[in-house]
Amino acid sequence: MTPPSSFNSNFRYLVPILGFMLLCTLFLFSNLDFSTYSVSPASDASVSSLVTTTKALSSPSPVVLTAVDSIGSRPKETFSDLITTFDQWDKEVGCDRFQAKFKGWKVNASAVQEIDRHDCSELKMSHASVYVKLASWVPDILDGLYQCRCGLSCLWTRNEALADKADVWLWVTFHLQNRTEGDPLHAFFQIEAPRWRSGHEDIFISYHASSEVQATYAGKFFRIHRSYTVPNNKRDDVLVYWSSSNCLSHRDETAKKFLSLVSHHSMGKCLNNVGGGDMALTFYPDCQMEENPIPHWWDHLHCAMSHYKFVLAIENTFTESYVTEKLFYALDAGSVPIYFGAPNVWDLVPPNSIIDASKFKSIEELADYVKAVGEDPVAYAEFHAWRRCGVLGNYGKVRDASLDTLPCRLCEEASVRGGRKASLRTPS
Repeated sequence: MTPPSSFNSNFRYLVPILGFMLLCTLFLFSNLDFSTYSVSPASDASVSSLVTTTKALSSPSPVVLTAVDSIGSRPKETFSDLITTFDQWDKEVGCDRFQAKFKGWKVNASAVQEIDRHDCSELKMSHASVYVKLASWVPDILDGLYQCRCGLSCLWTRNEALADKADVWLWVTFHLQNRTEGDPLHAFFQIEAPRWRSGHEDIFISYHASSEVQATYAGKFFRIHRSYTVPNNKRDDVLVYWSSSNCLSHRDETAKKFLSLVSHHSMGKCLNNVGGGDMALTFYPDCQMEENPIPHWWDHLHCAMSHYKFVLAIENTFTESYVTEKLFYALDAGSVPIYFGAPNVWDLVPPNSIIDASKFKSIEELADYVKAVGEDPVAYAEFHAWRRCGVLGNYGKVRDASLDTLPCRLCEEASVRGGRKASLRTPS
């Protein structure tokens, strides 16, 4: 046992030591940030939400968390009125935050051709003409005389007499003969996947930017002569629209798995659950086109899908840059596409405009996410923010490089080559 006198002597030295340790502890705790340990549990939140939250807490330039990053943080809510829904998003999120979040959004610029990729000095002719020989499905509304950039005029026609001195012959079917000296340039248009060159064309046109001329599916000509009535409300009893009449087994299998997990209407021949393949006008009389008394299912395709929050879009083929009207119809109709298809789809669509199925671990996880968004008006409104806030990514270029502008761009390519005076291609 330590004598009292010895204890008092030791205590005299212990007090300053303890005081110094206490000061060090207070200093340490005052400079520690425990916010990273206080993140709420991610019940009903997606994995991507957790990743984004972590970046926001650790990055020198915080990522702005907007509605879609916080699915499950708001009470579930039934909603149908878009105007009220958008107003709620404006108050809780707003364009400033959305624009800030996607200010540095990265896309592959080379996935879309520049419509002005040729310098005006490269043009060898001030006028070029295209004779559409065999392209029956290409809209005849394209026929006409165009005033293009660089002072170039362009005639696009199916009329052989008008194109008696054509600079380009355009085929959609395979042609098996090489061009001869003094003949028009041969152009082959193959917009389906996979892309097969005929081997006899001078100019290959397809959906891919590596072609001589690109033609995307994003243009308005894929919906000419159709009802484009779009309502202000969305159904709140049925979430998903799907319409397919080309019943491919691999696509139907995917659709069947997904649609079995969500409320839906299937309007086409494949997996139809509405009592027939032409029921849209029974559901939505506002989609009737007065000038077309005998309706066809394609007349009211856009109008019908616009009544739903989501549209299932599954490509026939999953390959780079093959993004078809299946997705662009839904965007134009004001619905959110649930997309199965091109691995680089984000190079061709606006940011936060679609639900990319490839980002989910399973069909079940995808279905749960769609249902969560369908019960969260603020999160749903954010899928429409790109058009309300002017955040496009590559989408503006994709529209510019569509079939809408093909006449001028093909004529420009012909002019750069010299039309009929172009050198003969080297046989492959």
